[in-house]
Amino acid sequence: MLFLGFGKAVSRTALLFSILVAVAAPIFVSAASLQAQPQANPQDHAGHEGMGHDGMDHEHMNMAMDAPEDPVAAERRRAKILADKRESEFNHHLAGVLVAIAGLFMLFQSELTKRWPGVRYVWPACFLLAGIFVLVWSDTELWPFGHRQWLEALQNNREVLQHKTFAILLLGLGAIEWQRARGVLRSAWSAWIFPVIAITGSIILIFHHHEGGMVGEHHMETMARIQSEHLSYTVAGLGIGLAKGLSEMKSRSLAIFGKVWPILMVILGVLLIFYRE
Repeated sequence: MLFLGFGKAVSRTALLFSILVAVAAPIFVSAASLQAQPQANPQDHAGHEGMGHDGMDHEHMNMAMDAPEDPVAAERRRAKILADKRESEFNHHLAGVLVAIAGLFMLFQSELTKRWPGVRYVWPACFLLAGIFVLVWSDTELWPFGHRQWLEALQNNREVLQHKTFAILLLGLGAIEWQRARGVLRSAWSAWIFPVIAITGSIILIFHHHEGGMVGEHHMETMARIQSEHLSYTVAGLGIGLAKGLSEMKSRSLAIFGKVWPILMVILGVLLIFYRE
């Protein structure tokens, strides 16, 4: 009977995880089609910038503006900038969908797990999928999609380094919460991993280096909008981390925060879904 019950639990978990993967698979395929677009010089793009490693310095920019630009080169540059913009927006939208799904499942987990115990694995799986996506697909100028080497990009481009840092945080969080959902990890410290990572990620986001779309006639407006969007993500992330930490204190007066932080996760997911450059 013990083995039968265990087998049923594994089967339900596998089914739920398969459903989640089936939902995410078309999105990953769409991402692959975006990344299959021809890229210009691999050194021209670093984390959706459409420029050099950390942007073009003022002297070179002025020289480029003064010199007449070849129409074919100009068209390629515009196509490259548009492709980078679409890629960046898609990455944010996908992350938003996964974050919103995780938040919804956490918000209703106590009710759902009574009927489907395997539901408790869904939200850690969302973080694992998001981490894998950000690690592999967030900077398509890197191998295997582009010709740029990982080590060189990590050393010379702050945005690439930050993207991979976010990926590691997401993977670590997903792995920890998966083990907690299994009941394998029950140490008191494990409950504080989520708040610490949420707050750490939010602080890193304050210093996020993003230059995608920072060219063209309306680049100042674009810059202001992206900064405003990132600020909203930072505020939401800090709220999630703080509320999750308070909910772990097991106090009746703080029990409300057990519902607050999943709601904030859904809000963060929606904000990411509506990201635009």
